[in-house]
Amino acid sequence: MEERIGPALREARKARGISLRALATDTGISASLLSQVENGKSQPSVSTLYALVSRLQVSLDELLGLQVGQPSQPPEPQDGDPAPVGLRGPDVVIQRAADNPALDMDNGVRWERLASFDNGLVDALLVTYRSGASSSVEGTLMRHGGFEYAYLLEGSLTLVLAFDRYELRAGDSFCFDSTRPHLYVNQGQETARGLWYVVGRNSEQDARERLADLLDRALAGTDAGPANVVEVFRRLEEQRAASDR
Repeated sequence: MEERIGPALREARKARGISLRALATDTGISASLLSQVENGKSQPSVSTLYALVSRLQVSLDELLGLQVGQPSQPPEPQDGDPAPVGLRGPDVVIQRAADNPALDMDNGVRWERLASFDNGLVDALLVTYRSGASSSVEGTLMRHGGFEYAYLLEGSLTLVLAFDRYELRAGDSFCFDSTRPHLYVNQGQETARGLWYVVGRNSEQDARERLADLLDRALAGTDAGPANVVEVFRRLEEQRAASDR
């Protein structure tokens, strides 16, 4: 999967009309590193990858080149097995362990994308941190949209959350607002592995798009458009309240 990441990021950047230097500036990444990532000469760290996909608004399915709706074939049924069912449908997704798309990133971190719907609401991941691995090679804290929910299956992991530090062990679970600066480090001797669910990573972008749409209609002078900025934010609050019901 690693060879797909660079070209996928480059295609997403070009599709959005963003220059390499502008993207590097927006994400705080050096232009030389971004060029190496796009050309497959270097793998991004977790923090670098999150910075890029958050700015480009790329889903994991897009990034890994997955064709939603084209699941792999189920194993051959054995005697006594129940009747086979579709692997992907409107209300069920079944993904075989051997088919987990995997991404090995810089500094000993591995992501395996777990079964999820294609609505972009949740990034479901099996995450592995080898001994000494960190979500940022430079040790800098990252931040992105959404909320992180995780359960540590094995090993130990240090979570740095803003000015706080938490030592996590197998069986511990945690969640936090991902806009808070954070960093993961495996300072133990054993591999750490856990389940991660990042919920609503793209919600901030959705809000910006709704705001832009309302402003466009206001400037166009259509009857449906808001009369002023106060009206814009009033309507956004109404939309948010309606979506929470």
